[in-house]
Amino acid sequence: MDNSKKSSLISFENKIAQLFNSGKIRFPIHLSIGNEDELIKIFKSISSSDWIFSTWRSHYHCLLKGVPEDVIEEAILQGRSIALNFPKYRVFSSAIAGGQISHAVGTAFTIKSSGKKETVWCFIGDMSSETGSAQSAITYAENFDLPIIFVIEDNSTSVLTNTREVWGSQKLRYEKTRSSKVVSYKYINTYPHSGAGMRVQF
Repeated sequence: MDNSKKSSLISFENKIAQLFNSGKIRFPIHLSIGNEDELIKIFKSISSSDWIFSTWRSHYHCLLKGVPEDVIEEAILQGRSIALNFPKYRVFSSAIAGGQISHAVGTAFTIKSSGKKETVWCFIGDMSSETGSAQSAITYAENFDLPIIFVIEDNSTSVLTNTREVWGSQKLRYEKTRSSKVVSYKYINTYPHSGAGMRVQF
């Protein structure tokens, strides 16, 4: 089952890459290939009633949350690849680095205040995880025991820059200080930061 799901994810991403390289997508895209196994495992713990807040690289998150492929593809063709939002499926993403974090924490606070049993899953990159907004959000979530999990997707880069070199440390903060509100995984992305490796976009 997982192999079939993994194959489906990769096929979708490669299809979007082909559409981009052929010029049928004229808007920014950020693709993933290389983190399927990790995400499939994480999404086994995510229910349909849970909330997903993601980054500009959210195709896989949308697919694994149950958004139909054709719905996602149409949104991408309309230029929303880096800001995919599907309220019906409780999936929201932001094209701004760290832009989804405050919304995720606010949603978690509301869930706890209303006594509901839903969980918020906030996906962030390794560079964003080191920012003040992320660290403050994680601390707040810990102190108030909010129903939120921050998923750090660590590909060791921010655009084309090595994250650990930027911060002057071989270990990022999430590796030094463990938190019950944080899970993480490392991967190497097959595609470049932006685009699909062939067509130059300005």
